[in-house]
Amino acid sequence: MKKLLLMLLLSSTLLLTACGTNTTTSNESNGEAQKPTTAIEPSISGEESEASSSLDDIGDVEVDKGLFNVELTIPATYVEGQTQEDLNKTSEEKGYKSITLNDDGSATYVMTKQQHEDMMKEMTDSINSTLSELIGSDDYPNFTAIEANDNFTEFNITTTSTELDMGESFSVLMFYMYSGMFNIFNGTQVDNIAVTFINADTNEIISVSNSSDTNE
Repeated sequence: MKKLLLMLLLSSTLLLTACGTNTTTSNESNGEAQKPTTAIEPSISGEESEASSSLDDIGDVEVDKGLFNVELTIPATYVEGQTQEDLNKTSEEKGYKSITLNDDGSATYVMTKQQHEDMMKEMTDSINSTLSELIGSDDYPNFTAIEANDNFTEFNITTTSTELDMGESFSVLMFYMYSGMFNIFNGTQVDNIAVTFINADTNEIISVSNSSDTNE
């Protein structure tokens, strides 16, 4: 799977139409022909760098929650190909207060707090749906359950594996990106994302990964 972050962006109310032709849907399941965009393909060298680059782009998203409105600035990566006219049309269709194409190619959305809450709910539903689709998929056939907390900072993955294979090990970065994307668009600070793998038969913990360790 390649470009998971963009899939999540497209799954949100905010960006259903704002990303132009770079689109896929959250209905793509079980790792077949059409896959969610921006995940990690373990067998391809350099994918960890690609994931880090995508996370850097997402880090450029700015959320300013005012008294009545929320301003959301999307980096140019996710606005490529969109004109001000396109954004005006999207703003009108979605009922946002405005969408402005900035000089650096980014776009600033101004919406009500309720619209932002609706966007985050749709994003939550999309992430949870995609997590369900990962269970027993072609990419992760050993996954039997995936549980996450409300802000996607803790993931518990149950697997029939007794030791993680390469695909399962690299999937940690995918869970980091789910969490990072959600919390940046929500405007919340995250100190750590924990991903725990548990054996389905023994209920013993196989592995625990913490995003904070990558900063050490």
